[in-house]
Amino acid sequence: MPADCIECGAEISLHHEVETGEIVDCGTCGAELEVIGVDPILVDTAPELEEDWGE
Repeated sequence: MPADCIECGAEISLHHEVETGEIVDCGTCGAELEVIGVDPILVDTAPELEEDWGE
């Protein structure tokens, strides 16, 4: 299942059982992308993980 990287436009191949919320990497530019829809396949920039300082 193909999708286009929103950072560089390269085609990303996803497996058939991809689920909403999965994080995938673009093999061309290395961007981390989050699957936000599966019919049709939609990806967006993955959220940055914030540091948890035990608070």
